[in-house]
Amino acid sequence: MNLPTAMGLKTVNVPLQTQTYPPTPMRILTSLLACLAAVASFAAAEVGKAAPEFTGKTLDGKTVSLADFKGKTVVLEWYNPGCPFVKKFYDAGKMQEFQKEAIASGAVWLIINTGGHEIKESTTYYPGTVIQDTNQSIGRAYEAKVTPHCYVIDGKGVLVYKGAIDSSADDNGGKPVIQASNIEKSKNYVLAAVKAVKEGKTPEVTSSKPYGCGVKYNKL
Repeated sequence: MNLPTAMGLKTVNVPLQTQTYPPTPMRILTSLLACLAAVASFAAAEVGKAAPEFTGKTLDGKTVSLADFKGKTVVLEWYNPGCPFVKKFYDAGKMQEFQKEAIASGAVWLIINTGGHEIKESTTYYPGTVIQDTNQSIGRAYEAKVTPHCYVIDGKGVLVYKGAIDSSADDNGGKPVIQASNIEKSKNYVLAAVKAVKEGKTPEVTSSKPYGCGVKYNKL
């Protein structure tokens, strides 16, 4: 901005200054709410709250969403065919028995393949339905840590159990047991939760520490 001098013969350049103002309480609150919303969108699945919605594809390419099973109990089982703790159950035919028992009671059993493992279609080997979590969004939404990490969702879409398939580690001082002979001695937390939901009850055990092989996630 040019201002005349007292004699009117010269001009003096006066730089304009931009006034900065401290953030207003409203602007601070708006930013805080935005941050909280972002954090909430990545919140882990919590027992007693609505289970995270998801969509994935079956081995035969069909699209499946959690919403498709409204009104039914849904079991999620994270899966890695090469994991010794997974093979412990499948090679003995026990996990298949668990799936059949849950399905016979009216529940849905979804086997989640988050690690990108090669799985061949086999209705005999997998009584449950295999879901290919190609982009790993389901695993991240539930914060699945190991295979088999299991979750039980009631007909209202509420998560009622998450954790290990059974009590074998809890019964052994927190140390996972690899022997299949131990299966019959352990309490099956998942089937107990499915039974409780069918009876209109809250599962006696709603969470436990999962054990197994770590789920490998791609870097974001």
